[in-house]
Amino acid sequence: MNQSKEMARIAYDALVDKKGEDIKIIDITGISVLADYFIIANGNSDNQVSALVDNVEEELHKAGYELKQREGRTNSSWILLDFGDIIVHVFDRENRLFYDLERIWKDGKDITIEELDG
Repeated sequence: MNQSKEMARIAYDALVDKKGEDIKIIDITGISVLADYFIIANGNSDNQVSALVDNVEEELHKAGYELKQREGRTNSSWILLDFGDIIVHVFDRENRLFYDLERIWKDGKDITIEELDG
């Protein structure tokens, strides 16, 4: 498994572990130099959003991956974690619908966790 796929898998599992909702993995390799994958999820509350973000950071750190940049603060409605090869977006439900990143990045390819492992 290549590095960006491994990172995406770790982030996905960390989001599942904290009950992240509607987790999407978008392959943007062909359309952007920003990263290989966007991972988008939402939580039900500020506390859950914080727990999701903390778990992603912790699990990727344990695997040896360094957070390059973090946008948004604790108790934010949208927190972005940039790990270089992957970018993780964690929203509260309302702001996820409002910003609709899936529509903005519709040229990317939605992939399943099984495709990521393949």
